[in-house]
Parts: sequence; C-alpha cells; structure tokens
Amino acid sequence: MRRGLQALVIIGAMLAFYYFGFGIFGSTAGTIISIFSTLTVISIGLGIFMENRNPSTTMSWILLLALIPVLGLVFYFLFGQNVFKRRKYDKKAQRDLMAYERIENDALRMHQDWSVFSPGRQKLLGLSQRLARTPISFSSETRILTNGEETFGTLLLELRQAQHHIHMEYYIFRADHIGTRIQQILIEKARAGVAVRFMYDAVGSMQLSRAFLKELSDAGVQVAAYGNSTSFFSSRVNYRNHRKIVVIDGDVGFMGGLNVGDEYLSRSKTYGFWRDTHMLLRGEAVRTMQIIFLQDWMHTTGEKILEQDYLSPQLRFTTGDGAVQIIASGPDNERRALKNIFFSMITSAEKSVWIASPYFIPDEDILTALRVAAMSGLDVRLLFPAKPDKWLPFLASHSYFPALLESGVKIYEYEKGFIHSKLLIADGEIATIGTANMDMRSFHLNFEVNALLLQTESVSRIVADFERDLLSTRQIVHETFMDKRLLERLLESAARLMSPLL
Repeated sequence: MRRGLQALVIIGAMLAFYYFGFGIFGSTAGTIISIFSTLTVISIGLGIFMENRNPSTTMSWILLLALIPVLGLVFYFLFGQNVFKRRKYDKKAQRDLMAYERIENDALRMHQDWSVFSPGRQKLLGLSQRLARTPISFSSETRILTNGEETFGTLLLELRQAQHHIHMEYYIFRADHIGTRIQQILIEKARAGVAVRFMYDAVGSMQLSRAFLKELSDAGVQVAAYGNSTSFFSSRVNYRNHRKIVVIDGDVGFMGGLNVGDEYLSRSKTYGFWRDTHMLLRGEAVRTMQIIFLQDWMHTTGEKILEQDYLSPQLRFTTGDGAVQIIASGPDNERRALKNIFFSMITSAEKSVWIASPYFIPDEDILTALRVAAMSGLDVRLLFPAKPDKWLPFLASHSYFPALLESGVKIYEYEKGFIHSKLLIADGEIATIGTANMDMRSFHLNFEVNALLLQTESVSRIVADFERDLLSTRQIVHETFMDKRLLERLLESAARLMSPLL
C-alpha cells in the first residue's frame, strides 16, 4: 500500500475515533482519542504557522482545519504539504540552473545593446533575465496564432515537415478528433525514423486511454506522464505540469494557451466558441523552450538527452523586431519568476495595463498593484469569461471585482463563448503570452511557461486581438454588480476563502 493511501487510512481511522470513540470505546477512551485527534489538528496548524508561508495561505489552511477538521486534514495531506515539494523540486531547480548556465552561458553573459528601449523597459528586461535566468533573444521570429483553427492548422503543417525530432508536452491531451489526427502524425513520423517524445500531465490528461498511448509506444514514440504514479491520494496531484510546448527539429516551437482537444476548435456544445491565443516561434528562443522540455523530460523519465543535436536552432537574424524571452516558472522556482515579472509590468506601466485570464485569483501584491495603477489614472482592463468552466474559481474571481471596480479598473465579460487566452499587455508595446493564468495556482503550484515580448510585431497582433475581443463583451457596472442576491455574495466570499488553495 502506497504511503499516501496509508496515511489517508490512518487519518480516516483517527477521525472516526474522534467522532465515534465515545460510543465504541466508552467515555474514557473516547475522551483520550478525541483529545489526541484535537491535538493532532492543532499541531498541524502550528506547523503550517511556523513554515512562514504567505499569510493568506496560512490563514486559509488554519481556518479550514478549525472549521472542518475532517476535510481539513485530508485536504492538507493531499494539497498542503511542502515536504514532497522541497525534496523533489529543489533537486530539479538545481539541475535546471546548471543546464541553463552550461548551455546558454554565453548568451546570458553576452552584453546586449538595450539602448533602443526606455530606461524603464531596460530595467524590466534586466529583472526578467535575473529572475528567469534565460537569455533575451533578438534573433527570433514570433507569430501569434489566434484560436484553434489557425493554431492546429499551423501545428499539423509543421509536424508533417519534421525531419529529426518532435518534442511535445501538454497539460490536457484528448483522444478525440484533433488528438487522433496529431497521434497519427506522431506515429507516422516515428516509423519514419524521427525521434518523437510525447509527455502529458497525468492529472490533466487522466482520460487518455491505455490503448491510445499503446498505439504511440508501439510505433516507437517515447511516452511519459508527469506524475505517472499518482493516485488522487497523493500530494503530487497538487503540482501539475500546466505547460504546452512543442519543439520541432530544434528550430520551430509552439506555446500558449491551447491544449489538445476538440473544444479548443469550438466543437463543444457546452462552451461554444472557444477564444484562445497561441504562438509560433522560430530561431534562437526555441532553444530555451527545448531546454525546458528536456529538463522536464529528465525530471519525469530520468533520461538525460541534452545533446548538441537538440540545441542548435537555425538562427534567423531579424532587425527591429524587438526582444523575446522564454520564461519557465513553477514550484521549483522560489523566485516566483512569472508572478514578479507580472508585478513589475503592472507597476512600471505608464499608460495602460490590459489583462485576459479565464481564472483571476490574484494575491495581495498583484491586487494592490492593479488597484494603484487604476487609481493613478492608467487604463486598466480585465477581460474575463461571462460563463464558467469551473464554478469554484469563477465565484472566487468575482469576489475580487468590487475592490477593482471601486479603484477604476474596467472589467469586461466575454459573451461570445469562453475566453481562455492568458495575456498581460502594458502600454501596448510589451506583453506576455503563455500558459500562466492570473491566479495563485499559476504563481505558486503549476509548472508554467510564458514568453515575454517587447516591441515585436506579435505585440501589435495581441493588442489588435484584445481590442476585437472587447467588441464581444459586456462591461460590468459597479452598482449593478453589487446589487446581487445575498446568497450569491455569500458563495463568492466563501469561495474566496479557498482562493490560496485553488
């Protein structure tokens, strides 16, 4: 029996004694067991307190343990422990840092002329490079792919042209129409001698059948699942690989918000039109994506394949197309690279801050930064779905709206379908696009990957798409928003208490 299930059984037995001990063992034994169980809850709460976590996270756990000790203990065991994280991800962080320093050492140390950018932008680039420890490229091409049709059409075309290798990493991969089309290309390429590595997250892609995966492996595709050994009764389920990365021949890369599934092609009756944003990259920046994938692969499989054959992109020198940086973030990154870069973009903006995110659960730093920006006269806008795909995060997100609206933030509900784009745009000239939502799970728990774009043509496309999306929205009015039923407001407030845990 696995350690996780064993501990859960012990907790269950202890809690059963807590509630039923009097009847089974008599008053004396029941009292002793109840006292022991209560002390256990108190000791765990004290342990959380002494870990010096984020105050809101600490209070959420202590409140949960105090009000609902049964569920509190179970949820803490599954989602709250830091022991697995420290033991597993500290090693990954050290290996990743060594890989960046060994492979991209020259690029990181090379003096780059940033004089074309304002002092504020230069400061942001310097911060981003120090936090992410990845180089900033001026020799890369980027192209925004709007929605599923453009994204998958381009992806299928590039996959068919692969000659040396295909590396694919997704949070959600479905065995539906589009998933099967991609599977067949991977099988065809593997049989033709192309090295194909396919990695998926065991939680996000739990519906992938063994038969689907066996077809891949039988054809020579190397298949790996992040968190492959997890059952629900494991703390590992809380740390998910939310990245979407495809690297082809080391020269072409794909990243962004789209997983693989028919709903991302607007074929779902539940969600209807699916609005999303992805990106195609060529050239130097793809090497960073390649390193991220190869390090994830090694972490999952133990196989080390940081070979030159995979690290030599065809450099495409461009002039005047701005800067591109690939940024990885996750529970192995104590610097909270993406969260702090988001914070810096917001606080250094001079004119506008535009955000699109399907889940909006900010911590106090981001919330305060947005409110101060709006009160300072900046044009701060949040683009958010009008209908949910997950009710609990949806309700929790709404609990943050009153404070934002009072500060002057403009919030727009997207009504055409479901918006899944994950964007942050500052002053119309710098943007991030990738897998990270504007929520605490993306900041602290998930493995994410974003691209920072400064004064590239892709930023102009992102701005144009955002402005077009606003045409399919309804702006939330503060007075109307606050005039809602008491029950709805209570549900939002209750969901907010769980925000640090979502």
